[in-house]
Amino acid sequence: MDVTAKTGPLNLIFDADDTLWDSNIHFLEAQAAFLETLGRTGLRDQSAIQAAIRTHELRIIEEVGYGRRPYVMALHRVVDAIVHPDFHDEVRPHVDLIGEELLNRHCELLPGVEETLAELARRHRLLLFTKGQPAEQIRKLERSGLRDFFARVGVPLEKDVAAYRRLIAQAELDPAQTVMIGNSPRSDINPAIGAGLRGAVYVPHPHTWELEDEELLPDERIVVLAAFHHLCQLF
Repeated sequence: MDVTAKTGPLNLIFDADDTLWDSNIHFLEAQAAFLETLGRTGLRDQSAIQAAIRTHELRIIEEVGYGRRPYVMALHRVVDAIVHPDFHDEVRPHVDLIGEELLNRHCELLPGVEETLAELARRHRLLLFTKGQPAEQIRKLERSGLRDFFARVGVPLEKDVAAYRRLIAQAELDPAQTVMIGNSPRSDINPAIGAGLRGAVYVPHPHTWELEDEELLPDERIVVLAAFHHLCQLF
């Protein structure tokens, strides 16, 4: 099926983090600050610290889902696990500050996002479908100034084929008239194709979380764009 065929208004589903605004770079900067903090206690094996962060981060994701607050929880668990108790009172205030900055960090819109959404909203129905903590994601959306462009906002625990099929049913979408746009092959592109959508548009971001990366499915319904504003020519 031709993703761009002119068949009337489409349902365009958008990811948020690192598709509409910068996000993962904030986690990378928080991690760098955390590594520096632990380095002052004598822990300088950054690979080991990063492995501990990943272990606790994935465990917390299983418990409560994705998001900034779960990430901060993971950092505190790493302190419990690998920092000598003599340094806990010294380290915890610094981790609290790192977490506070991460939680309150403003997410800058990526180039061309606002203008592109404004134009697309005149021709199509726009939906937001993004992982994370609902309160965090809604707060970022409200602060972004983009809320009025979206007819529906969904924040699932995971974005897999089953999640897309639930969205199709709940929002009463015609899959043949629905396209997903995002920066993650794992969460945005491949599962949307697996759920039978008309197509998916992959807009790469240089700081996409490494666990969101996987090979794109070999499917003609997938379009790769170099920049977000090219969506106006596509649709």
